[in-house]
Amino acid sequence: MKFILTSLKFLKAVQAISGVINSSNTLPILDDFLFEFTEDTLKVTASDLETTMTVAIKPDMVEGVGKVTVPARLLIDTLKNLPDIPLTFNIDEVTLGIEITTGEGHYKMVGHKSDEFPQVPALNEPMVWEIPADVLACGFEKTIFAAGNDEIRPIMTGVYMEMKDNSLTFVATDAHKLVRYRRFDVKSDITASFIVPKKPINQLKSVLSSRADESVRVEFDNKNATFTFGEYRLVCRLIEGRYPNYEAVIPASNPNSLIIDRQLLTSAIKRVSVFSSKATHQIRFKISGRELLLTAEDLDYSNEAKERLSCNYSGNDIEIGFSSRFFQEMLANISQPEVKIEMSAPNRAGIITPVDNQNADEDILMLLMPVMLS
Repeated sequence: MKFILTSLKFLKAVQAISGVINSSNTLPILDDFLFEFTEDTLKVTASDLETTMTVAIKPDMVEGVGKVTVPARLLIDTLKNLPDIPLTFNIDEVTLGIEITTGEGHYKMVGHKSDEFPQVPALNEPMVWEIPADVLACGFEKTIFAAGNDEIRPIMTGVYMEMKDNSLTFVATDAHKLVRYRRFDVKSDITASFIVPKKPINQLKSVLSSRADESVRVEFDNKNATFTFGEYRLVCRLIEGRYPNYEAVIPASNPNSLIIDRQLLTSAIKRVSVFSSKATHQIRFKISGRELLLTAEDLDYSNEAKERLSCNYSGNDIEIGFSSRFFQEMLANISQPEVKIEMSAPNRAGIITPVDNQNADEDILMLLMPVMLS
């Protein structure tokens, strides 16, 4: 088997799927890429058993058909250190020896038999959605940071996707914070939902970010989902279980409403939070009239910081505590210049939403549980 391909084109393709490979694997074959040759295409696949990603490449020339696995790290390190030049790969079908030839260079590595490489799971009577790539990337980007890390509650470690007649909703929560991102410009006759793990989401985010004009074909059954776009295909095992009733935890009545410049608030929280407790990251919001007083203190080291900000506020005076780390994450995932913070009581969740969202087809709501004021 033989093919010719420029090093930069090849490097970009394999780097896009290399994130699937774990740093340490129980099965040595999972340290490899699977190469599959057809008449004019080279398919390269990476897998960790739970997630499998494939990229189809059109080399300048292909000879032969067949399969071989190639050490992934060695291949990527080789390509990284080469200039953008044509490479000739010769693969001996008997010994599986791989020779890479450049103008002046000659490199050898040993491939392995493809028999042990994991098979891609087949979907059982899959349902299908068509989702614009920019919508899928944005939905994942706006929510994944709120997903949990507690393996005891695996259903909360991924992003929940729910398609209804008139909208597509993405939800993530770790019980301390929750994000609901909804799009009204994506519709389907198929009403369904599933939970996508973090790893395939991060893989998709990195590739979809540069493919805004494309459409992603999403096929799924009750165990697996496939995302296909352009030359890429990702198959992942879904998280099984019933997602929490997220709508039930969103407070319906929030009489206290604060509107403030997002960047102004972000900068102030960053400065004040330096003086907060390293254990709780607690920051105190004291709101009265048209003034917001931010306070943080670390009693163990006698550190304290206060900062006053002007704001537009309606409601009763309130004093409430939040995690500065979580609050900054939420503000960072809102692009509008102003945000609205709605509250009902010091022990009830606060709601953060953008003000004057220019996209009528987009709705984003962030919920943050308060911390007990010390």
